[in-house]
Amino acid sequence: MSKDLVVILTALNLEYRAVRRKLAGPQVHRHERGTRFEVGTVQGTSCRVALGLTGKGNHSAAVIAERAIQEFSPVAVLFVGVAGALWDTARLGDVVMATHVYAYHGGTSEDDGLKARPRVWEAPHGISQLGLHLARVNDWADGTSGRGRAPQVRFGAIAAGEVVQNSKISAEARWIRQHYNDALAIEMEAAGVAQAGHLNGAPVAIIRGISDRADGTKSSAKDRDRQPRAAANAASFATRLAAELVGEQEQIAMSHADRTHTADRAEAHVSNTAHNSTVGIMAGSVKESSVHLNADPKATGPADLVVELDGFRGHLKRHHAEGALDDDTYREALAELGFARRAAREKTPDSSKRATMALKRLRGLIAELPELVGRLAPLVVAAGDLS
Repeated sequence: MSKDLVVILTALNLEYRAVRRKLAGPQVHRHERGTRFEVGTVQGTSCRVALGLTGKGNHSAAVIAERAIQEFSPVAVLFVGVAGALWDTARLGDVVMATHVYAYHGGTSEDDGLKARPRVWEAPHGISQLGLHLARVNDWADGTSGRGRAPQVRFGAIAAGEVVQNSKISAEARWIRQHYNDALAIEMEAAGVAQAGHLNGAPVAIIRGISDRADGTKSSAKDRDRQPRAAANAASFATRLAAELVGEQEQIAMSHADRTHTADRAEAHVSNTAHNSTVGIMAGSVKESSVHLNADPKATGPADLVVELDGFRGHLKRHHAEGALDDDTYREALAELGFARRAAREKTPDSSKRATMALKRLRGLIAELPELVGRLAPLVVAAGDLS
């Protein structure tokens, strides 16, 4: 998994541009089958975003979402855009974050009418909790997305179908409100993205700005004014959520690495009373009857560090061969190791900083492998002592 990258998908160019304005330095990334993404960084953060356009409909959204998940192995997938409100709970310009998604076109036609047989996907607990927290803090709106009342974040079901719903009095409109009366908003892509996330084990969040009331006004002049504002509000909340998701991953990785480092450097004291003396051993780890010593990292010079980094490459290779490291993580780990090695060899004024940062990023990639984290810990310290 790429612990610093979130995929954001949109259905319309209007929505795409709203998210893109939040990114610094977007660069085109082309999938081998021709799908184009842009990868940039959320302004003022370390969070990378792979932005893609799916087009309208659940089917195309599902295909592009799965393609993005396979290509980037993201922390999460966010689908961002505009939607119609089914009730007055969500006001125009507000943002709705889905607690669950209904694919409402599932059903059976019987003599006494159409009976609902929906599929339902619940939002992952962690993402929902983070979204609720950001809504409580309420500092995500940047003030550029509209005028008047500040937008609010609403949480509830979103209904996703295969047609543009633009009536309050049609037979289908009445049927939707009867069978899905807890749905706050209606749109056409969330079910496809949710299914792709479910099949690929990727957390998915659906974030929609309310641009209309699904009441026959979608093509009006007012709607053309409201859509950009709703899209901008959704983009503001989504990019803030993405940055917080990546920040959480970094905290989890650092906490795990710190705990492992502390455990691996626990002191093992061996007493020898033969000549009324005591022998102290600083042990990195004790396995069965063997004591593995950690050398003092301050005694490691640039040349020694390069040798140690080359040795660490072998450990990465072994874990990859055993299946503990997937291909994407292995490639990223080798890249960060290469950055650190070059910095250690160059001996420039900023060598220590560059080597340390690369090794810390590497530590985040391997945070779930305690043995590797333990081996890397003294190298991080050594990199910090380069002069």
